[in-house]
Amino acid sequence: MGARILIADDAIFMRMMIKDILTKNGYEIVGEAGTGTEAVLKFQQLKPDLVTMDIVMPEMGGIEAVKSIIKIDPSANILMCSAMGQKALVIEAIQAGAKDFVVKPFQPSRVLEAVARILQEKKDKDNG
Repeated sequence: MGARILIADDAIFMRMMIKDILTKNGYEIVGEAGTGTEAVLKFQQLKPDLVTMDIVMPEMGGIEAVKSIIKIDPSANILMCSAMGQKALVIEAIQAGAKDFVVKPFQPSRVLEAVARILQEKKDKDNG
């Protein structure tokens, strides 16, 4: 079975797009979250191998959610998803502990490449 992934995005359409890209390529979607708060709770419950995190979400934004998840698990693998023109927020998210980012609208190849690279780094670290 592929890596277990949690998708966090307030737009159901975006969650469906990411889910479609990932499941077609052998990844298991273990949960979905529509807010940053929900993402943190589901991360604690599900212990996914990777989280895709939207930057702008209600209740708690993606950057705050990244900080909360990193507090829970400093080795958490988080892939930020941002719209064009959110460069400053992406930099802040990376500084908060996210491993990489992809820009909406999603290019399947870029999403898969980022996910594979982050998971490979995790595997290398675990085996090293």
